[in-house]
Amino acid sequence: MAEDPTAAETAPQAAGAHAAPGAEPTAPGEVHRWWTLTAVCVGTFMLLLDITIVNVALPDIQRELHSSFSDLQWVVDAYALTLAAALLTCGSLADLFGRRRLYLIGVTVFSGASLLCGLADGTLFLELARGAQGIGGAIMFSVSLALLAETFRGKDRGVAFGIWGAITGLAVAVGPVVGGALTSGLSWRWIFFVNLPIGLAALVITVTRVRESRDPRPRSPDWWGFVTFTASLSFLVFALIKSSDRGFTDTLVLGCFAAAAVLLAAFLAVEIVGREPMFDLGLFSKPTFSGGSIAAFGMSASIFAMFLYLTLYLQDVLGYSALATGMRLLTASGAIFVCAAVAGRLSSRVPVRLLIGPGGIIVGVGLLLMRGLDAQSDWTHLVPGLIVSGVGVGLINPPLASTAVGVVQPRQAGMASGINSTFRQVGIATGIALLGSLFASQVRSVVTARLAGVPHIDGRTPQISAALTDGQLSKALAGLPPAQREPVALAARSAFTTGLNHILLIAAIIAFSSGVLSLLLIRTRDFVSPSD
Repeated sequence: MAEDPTAAETAPQAAGAHAAPGAEPTAPGEVHRWWTLTAVCVGTFMLLLDITIVNVALPDIQRELHSSFSDLQWVVDAYALTLAAALLTCGSLADLFGRRRLYLIGVTVFSGASLLCGLADGTLFLELARGAQGIGGAIMFSVSLALLAETFRGKDRGVAFGIWGAITGLAVAVGPVVGGALTSGLSWRWIFFVNLPIGLAALVITVTRVRESRDPRPRSPDWWGFVTFTASLSFLVFALIKSSDRGFTDTLVLGCFAAAAVLLAAFLAVEIVGREPMFDLGLFSKPTFSGGSIAAFGMSASIFAMFLYLTLYLQDVLGYSALATGMRLLTASGAIFVCAAVAGRLSSRVPVRLLIGPGGIIVGVGLLLMRGLDAQSDWTHLVPGLIVSGVGVGLINPPLASTAVGVVQPRQAGMASGINSTFRQVGIATGIALLGSLFASQVRSVVTARLAGVPHIDGRTPQISAALTDGQLSKALAGLPPAQREPVALAARSAFTTGLNHILLIAAIIAFSSGVLSLLLIRTRDFVSPSD
């Protein structure tokens, strides 16, 4: 999932050495440039593979660790939350201490956290390890695009980002299948263990082949900004997830929303008055930067947030294995892979607004095509929408780069890529939490209504509703008298599909809105010339 750059100021020296402050920039050697691309692609592949792999393994994690529905949301959001919170600071640290050095640290932290995820013996341990993964991922995300931005110039940028876009598409494409095969054939733990050899390869390439670079005029880390932003986002996500059980009018939920708003205002104030803010609000004076940020948020909060609930539907309701689920999700990821490769090449020839804006609208169309599910629906009902959504994502991902790094001066590459990636992760975190809350509320409402006509079942309605969202419906049905099982199962499937239809509509609205806004805001004249 990506962006496109401008040349950054570099001071490359021998591989493995750090650039001396104030050194004269020299053009990177041809060989080292492509090794840099290789290192970035390997790391990005690991990150994206892990995200798509986790989705198909969540039902197995839920069953083995006895996780609740909100626990599953936190398994995903713990990663997205720490990733979003740390991205901006990591971008500044990369410009200050060296992008190559920070990239090595990020790969190491992510790989170590992956090992801990695979060894988790409880949901809380897994959530904490996922949070540590997010910190490593934040470092890698914030540095990756800046490394490419300062390494490639001119026509080679289009080639590099075409390759990078194809790799991101490949990771998304093979993730569900690899995750399904590992989960079904071995254990869900192997979806994390698989990161270890990939991480080792990224470390070896980076140590031996990638040259160091840093901002010759580095900024000090904005720790107050980091603290207020992290706290604000944490309260917001916590409130959204808690609202699925307590409702949006609950005192705790309202208090968390209020705290999130106050802390967000404090964060904005800190960034306005700070001498060296990590989040330069002045970047949003350029409509293209705003449009790219909206597109990044909208894509993540819509289709990528929906993948969690589509996976639960395929496994918990339709009864497919992790591998079978991965094969079916290949309809979307395959379309992403093909279109990302094409869009990566087109982004150097076609105005990016004509790829990103329509891409968001196409994602919205795909989400609407998935609606209309009922208790008798099969997975084939989802196929047209999955393919169309995949086409939209493929159009957005590679050219989205140029809306971040491409509209800033080279020395701001780390901050710009960090901000764009932050909007992606904030979209994932808030999208999953919001859609999950609306989904759970809708399921409870429909289950209550549908079970009203089933004799002697009223007292068990809350337990059945909880079992449906927690992936324990089969166990709950086994505890019912035979005469009640069929009507309860039908009511449960109807409730699940009704809830899914509801959040598919919400996700489509998000995608349409982001697509239209990015189409209106992104302008070719905002991009910085490679020679600037």
